[in-house]
Amino acid sequence: AKLHFLLFREVCNSLTESLNGKWSLSNSDGSVSLPAQVPGCVHSALHQQGFIQDPYFRFNDLSYRWIAFDNWTYTTIFTVSKQKVLLVFDGADTVASVWLNGITVGKMNNMFQRYDFSVRDMLKDGDNVLKVSFLSPVLYAAEQRKAHSAYRVPPECPPDVQKGECHVNFIRKEQSSFSWDWGPSFPTMGLWKEVRLEAFDVLHLIQVSSVPLYSADILIVQNVKCFVFYIILQSVQVKLWWPNGHGNQPFYQMTVRGFQDEYLILNTETKVYFRTVELVQEPIVGSPGLSFYFRINGKPVFLKGSNWIPAHSFQDQVTPAVLKNLLQSAVDANMNALRVWGGGVYEQDLFYSICDELGIMVWQDFMFACAMYPTENAFIQTVREEVAQQVQRLKSHPSIIIWSGNNENEAALATDWFNISVSQRPTYIKDYVTLYVNNIRKIVQDEDHSRPFLVSSPTNGVESEQEGWVAANPYDTHYGDTHFYSYVLDCWDWTTFPRTRFASEYGFQSWPSFSTLQPVSVKEDWSYGSNFTSHRQHHEDGNQQMMKQAALHFNLPNSTEPLKRFRDTLYITQVMQAQCVKTQTEFYRRSQSEIIDGRGHTMGALYWQLNDIWQAPSWSSIEFGGKWKMLHYFAQNFFAAVLPVGFEDDNTLLIYAVSDLDHNLMLRTVVHSDLVSVPGGSAMATFKQPVAALLAGCGRCTRLTCLLTFHLEDPSSVQQGPTNHLFLCSPKEAQGLQRPNITVSYKTDYTITLHSAAVAPFVWLDVGNIPGRFSSNGFLMVSRNVTVSFNPWRPTSVAELSKSLTITSLRDVY
Repeated sequence: AKLHFLLFREVCNSLTESLNGKWSLSNSDGSVSLPAQVPGCVHSALHQQGFIQDPYFRFNDLSYRWIAFDNWTYTTIFTVSKQKVLLVFDGADTVASVWLNGITVGKMNNMFQRYDFSVRDMLKDGDNVLKVSFLSPVLYAAEQRKAHSAYRVPPECPPDVQKGECHVNFIRKEQSSFSWDWGPSFPTMGLWKEVRLEAFDVLHLIQVSSVPLYSADILIVQNVKCFVFYIILQSVQVKLWWPNGHGNQPFYQMTVRGFQDEYLILNTETKVYFRTVELVQEPIVGSPGLSFYFRINGKPVFLKGSNWIPAHSFQDQVTPAVLKNLLQSAVDANMNALRVWGGGVYEQDLFYSICDELGIMVWQDFMFACAMYPTENAFIQTVREEVAQQVQRLKSHPSIIIWSGNNENEAALATDWFNISVSQRPTYIKDYVTLYVNNIRKIVQDEDHSRPFLVSSPTNGVESEQEGWVAANPYDTHYGDTHFYSYVLDCWDWTTFPRTRFASEYGFQSWPSFSTLQPVSVKEDWSYGSNFTSHRQHHEDGNQQMMKQAALHFNLPNSTEPLKRFRDTLYITQVMQAQCVKTQTEFYRRSQSEIIDGRGHTMGALYWQLNDIWQAPSWSSIEFGGKWKMLHYFAQNFFAAVLPVGFEDDNTLLIYAVSDLDHNLMLRTVVHSDLVSVPGGSAMATFKQPVAALLAGCGRCTRLTCLLTFHLEDPSSVQQGPTNHLFLCSPKEAQGLQRPNITVSYKTDYTITLHSAAVAPFVWLDVGNIPGRFSSNGFLMVSRNVTVSFNPWRPTSVAELSKSLTITSLRDVY
């Protein structure tokens, strides 16, 4: 393996002085003036100083719209003991003018760009006054839209249900900050990343980027205003980085030193990882179209995971603890991949470092989503700088396995989301190709030869390219990746799902638990028909869709006690979501090794979405604050390395064995105890029998009185993978389902044993606002006793736990 690494330098020995910390903040007319932390944002400062309530409380996203319509100025005073050279802003959100000692230093207009300003001649001995004046992002976006008079660049505004602001595609900031269908409208302003002064005499280290390549060719980098140094290692056997579940994540420590006249003047260390990644798009026997899967270190890997959105509306509140909790939760649910969605932010360095350490593969979108974008020269130039900087910053991370140009913009053009006339369509396709192909794609390929690039998601990949980059049907299941949502069709019917090559988005909504909603609501909000529950739902008809989907298979809560009915309704939405996503994910996992009617070889399942940005209904499996929904507990099983999947096809029961192992899995079959070998990285049928015959063989069973549980065993009768279940009828039609009257006994180590008088589906344990998680939850209880453990995230006691614990099963809600 040969390591090509780029060391970006400018001629000059640097000394850095941070300008982080306490600044002052004021609005345009001076009526509001307060201290503010940097990094930070205006909303956080106003809340921390008591000028506003929690922005997430009740309807405050509407009450505090005024903040984003005002202009705000950050000011700090600093002294210098030696002449400086550069004033560096790692991230400013978003449109701002910079003043030093009353002199204009420069302007900023891109949240995702680092800005360096030369201030050598503007500094003075003693106090220096630095001001950063931000314009209202909402008004700026509107002005940019007004200036673009030749033709519209849709969408003009978000749907009314999102209660958001307009023209976000005209400003280079977090697109979801103007609202989304899972998040509030908080168009932020502020210095959201580090601010510092840098002085240098001889050498100035800007960036170290390591790119491992299995090629002897020297990597040539053009248009980089710095010296580029290469270190090429001799060919050696190196330890490879592997995704979670496929191996370890070893790294090497690389030290970079600089000398002048034998004196050490520069010394830095960085981690170096080795791995290869290929996106394989090639013909498949027995199927039209092309494959779409990833090979890591030469091994095909099924991507199991979810989609990542910003963890908070205010990025200064995304702490290391928040990132570690969410990413560890992904790994603990047997995930190996996350897609960083293109309407949020390029995540902070720590996010990618944790993914490196945990073996989480990252599908990295560029920050363009669900919109057309202008292509004026000024816009293109700031995007070019944004893309170059982000690729240089992130390409050293082995976790990133692919760059993707945007979220759903090819599909938006192809399927005419924005009612573009036939005569105007060539204009928009030209803009699309200009932005994503001629600029973003070219920059990425110049900067990084080590991983693939896709123009969009969903896309038909190389087929889209052959069709001029916008395919007639980007959702064609014979190519590329797909996004699929249906809230009307029965989610228990696997035949409604597309047998796609790669499922990069799919999902169903649910509400978070009561303990998550309670701090941002009041008693009058605690009903499913309240103004609050309507306000928090940013997806058209979302609350009704959840109830209609749940009603297909479950009796809806009918308690006459309002709070119980509300809590039961929250519970039933989580049951519905968990069961729906389970069914769809298991369909994708069992489809990886077969072609049926020309479709199949599914090699990825990334459901929408992992995390929440606030306390509201969404597609997430983890609530705001880190609490696991029932779906996330289900994911522990349906993403297990070895999994039995049961389903019906034409009144016949089939059970597939799915294996992500790197070796053959020997299993003992039910019939005659024959042995069957399941190859590693495959799915195959291990059991097939008509349901009628199965029921006839077990006595008095009928579809209405029995359900199935099943597991896999090796030749030594040792269980492999989790136990799974299959309902032979809708639970609302089941006969003999009794209230289980579950009781509990506790041990001092937070071990809880449940005792049930009857079979209990979807047993849900909730300890309110005690942070932590259970070893298992939402499970089907088919034995009289089940023992689980609770892992608290803060000190607690058995007494507090027992006082807070509530237990709900399906039969308890009606």
